[in-house]
Amino acid sequence: MRRPAVHVASGHRLGASHPRQEGPADLRLVPPALAAWAAAAVMLDAPPRWAVATVAVCGVAAGALLLTRTVRGRWAHGAGGHGQSPGRRRAWGRHTWGRLSVAAVLLCVAGATASAALHGADLHRGPVPELARGYAEVEAELKVTSDPRRTRPRVASAHAMPPAVVLDAEIVRVTEADGASTVTRAPVLVVVRTEPKGSGGGAWLSLLPSTRLRVQARLAPPLPQGDRVAAVLRVAGERMPRMVGAPSAPQRLAGKLRGGLREATDGLPADARALLPGLVIGDTSRVPAELEQAFRDTDLVHLLAVSGANLTIVLVLLIGPPGTAQRVERRGLAPKLGIPLRTTALLGGLLTLGFVIVCRPDPSVLRAAACGLIALLAIATGRRRSLIPALAAAVLLLVLYDPWLARSHGFLLSVLATGALLTLAPRWGAALRRRGVPPRFADALAAAAAAQAVCAPVVAVLAARVSLVAVPCNLLAESAVAPATVLGFAALAAAPAAMPVAKALAWGASWPTEWIAEIARTGAALPGSGIDWPGGWWGGLLLALATVSLVLAGRRLARRPWLAAACALLLLLVIIQPPPVTRVIAGWPPQGWRLVMCDVGQGDATVLAAGDGAGVVVDAGPDPVAADRCLRSLGVSRVPLVLLTHFHADHVAGLPGVLRGREVGAIQTTGYQEPPEQAEFVREQAAAARIPVTRAVAGERRRAQGLDWRVLWPPAGPEPRPEGPNDASVTLLVRTAGLTLLLLGDLEPPAQRALLRTPAAESLASVDVLKVAHHGSAQQDPELLRRAAPRLALISCGADNSYGHPAPVTLAALRAGGAQVLRTDRDGAIAVVGSGPGVAPRLEVATSPPWSGPGALRGGRPGPGGMGTALGLPRGTPL
Repeated sequence: MRRPAVHVASGHRLGASHPRQEGPADLRLVPPALAAWAAAAVMLDAPPRWAVATVAVCGVAAGALLLTRTVRGRWAHGAGGHGQSPGRRRAWGRHTWGRLSVAAVLLCVAGATASAALHGADLHRGPVPELARGYAEVEAELKVTSDPRRTRPRVASAHAMPPAVVLDAEIVRVTEADGASTVTRAPVLVVVRTEPKGSGGGAWLSLLPSTRLRVQARLAPPLPQGDRVAAVLRVAGERMPRMVGAPSAPQRLAGKLRGGLREATDGLPADARALLPGLVIGDTSRVPAELEQAFRDTDLVHLLAVSGANLTIVLVLLIGPPGTAQRVERRGLAPKLGIPLRTTALLGGLLTLGFVIVCRPDPSVLRAAACGLIALLAIATGRRRSLIPALAAAVLLLVLYDPWLARSHGFLLSVLATGALLTLAPRWGAALRRRGVPPRFADALAAAAAAQAVCAPVVAVLAARVSLVAVPCNLLAESAVAPATVLGFAALAAAPAAMPVAKALAWGASWPTEWIAEIARTGAALPGSGIDWPGGWWGGLLLALATVSLVLAGRRLARRPWLAAACALLLLLVIIQPPPVTRVIAGWPPQGWRLVMCDVGQGDATVLAAGDGAGVVVDAGPDPVAADRCLRSLGVSRVPLVLLTHFHADHVAGLPGVLRGREVGAIQTTGYQEPPEQAEFVREQAAAARIPVTRAVAGERRRAQGLDWRVLWPPAGPEPRPEGPNDASVTLLVRTAGLTLLLLGDLEPPAQRALLRTPAAESLASVDVLKVAHHGSAQQDPELLRRAAPRLALISCGADNSYGHPAPVTLAALRAGGAQVLRTDRDGAIAVVGSGPGVAPRLEVATSPPWSGPGALRGGRPGPGGMGTALGLPRGTPL
């Protein structure tokens, strides 16, 4: 048989693996896989009669097609087939394959429908759903099906809400209050509420999958998005789990290995200690919320989940890169050790099995193993053409095994990224190499760009945001992922036998791991790291169209290097937004700014200019990324003083973002150490950065580069205990550039009235700018507002917050006193500019550009000035 010309040109018997030389890809398995995926997603909560009808119709139709094909085949090869021309036989063959393809699609739809119907029935079977609707107190016997994990602490204004322990389980027996006991099988989400310093959480966190427990708990209906569970089982933290069945031997082995890796990382720096177990086995229990958010903002979050990339790296180490497995010069450890190719493939399979055991055989890990086996196929054959059918087969088998994957956004992103790496990335890499880009950099850039191009629309659907730093951050992190993963797996394997060796390996892995964390934090903190985008499927479709247009435009730009370089430079300026450039283009930050109220959501963060590149920070807000981004947009690299007015989480939780990458002189706080967990958090952050912590007291006065401030509250001497942390807020009177600013923290009426009785009350009259206390809540003393009589009142609050801040009565009182009110939830970050000494004092107000700052991060609304507004306000001119 004559080989196609494309194979002859390649010089190889089977054709080269170059994507342009392999001919069309085999897509026959793609329609059945997509059809099964769609059927499973639709039929999970469909009525049973629909599922039965779908299975019956698809089965009958597929049987009819196969029967027709069999009858016609016998006729074609029998008497009726003699004398047929070759053209008619080829036409009959194509017709037969068409029928087989349709039959395969119908059979896959039937199988996926049946599997989805059976899995969906688990949510309605037995007494658990009915008991959950009545919030019944029950005794349940559980089988644990996942690793326990802590929820992320949430900042709820005053406090950081203590995290809960959650785990997936199956109720196998439930006993009601009247003693009736029923054997059942119902998937549930177990939620264990624990105290911040409680001991119950530790016992729950040590549980392994397959453990059987008996607990007293209250059932509750699942959340609307909790479509994988029949109920939520709420357990009080003081109720310790009662074990009635030990975990299986494989799970005990996996638990020992995972615990050994955690122990090996105990002495590492904070970022490496938290991140390395996540990179290796997906254990993110130590990753702080702000670091996880940074990974999300830079689209590096896939590194925190177990993925096929983890297994691929280890397999490449064993067998070598794809395309060399069948060559004499094949690389990797296996040929160096003299291991034959078939034995090497067997070792790869065993390695995959061990990967599944250690990382838990739940659906997400099985998905990762399937994707890793695709890479194993590439290593074994050196051909890309066979990978699309392999990916389709993996999708089909996984959807049939676990239909809930059909509704998993993570599964969708994983399949899209893998498909892009197999189809788009090789072609884009070849195009870049033809234009003179170094091969390794071309392949890395093509892989990152292809994965981002196909995944970005889905991310936009979920997050209503588009990351502009995803491709460069993934490129920079890629070189560190492989050494961190390989050394991390080596530490995992060595920990049970030789902990000192494991610790040494973990120390080696900490260097690339810290590099990845630094990339995530730096990228997330850039002022233009992301832009708001319409959410929902329409937003995703719009971004997909925009991506296609960008790719088509990029092909034209590639022919004009100077124009392409200019576009790249423009994008770089949009992302970095150097203050001199944004000041010229957008008016932000305004020249000579003296105070900036950062838009950090429902919290407080204010910056006072203290010289070139320096600023005094008053409160840090609830979000480290937002605080860091605000300071970067202002060009602040030195912070002589961080003053935390009180220890509520919406004022101090963002402290790590202020400290990161800056020279900080000292931290000053109130003397009232409540809430204690937040006061301890501040001390820990200060100790880690080796920054002294002092106490602010009334009467203290400081100066720094044209900035003069005096502490008015709290008093230094013994005073009655404040009613709460708000009344212990540090209050400042600031003078800068001919302006007087009064910063009240979160003072409430009792402390406000006490402040008016102090000698400092005389200095409160007729201030220029008032930072309104407690986010503009209704708790304001009218006399203090009248005494201050500000021309400009600033309120820091989050959009659509649940506290009703700012209160209408407060807004009315301020406006009645002649103040112009600006608020961060509507105006974004706000800057105040004043005149220099010897010049008539002048107020100027500017708002941040809509594409930058924390408002862009959270989808907040830009200020009314859009690109930035300014109002000239000579003294005596009403606002």
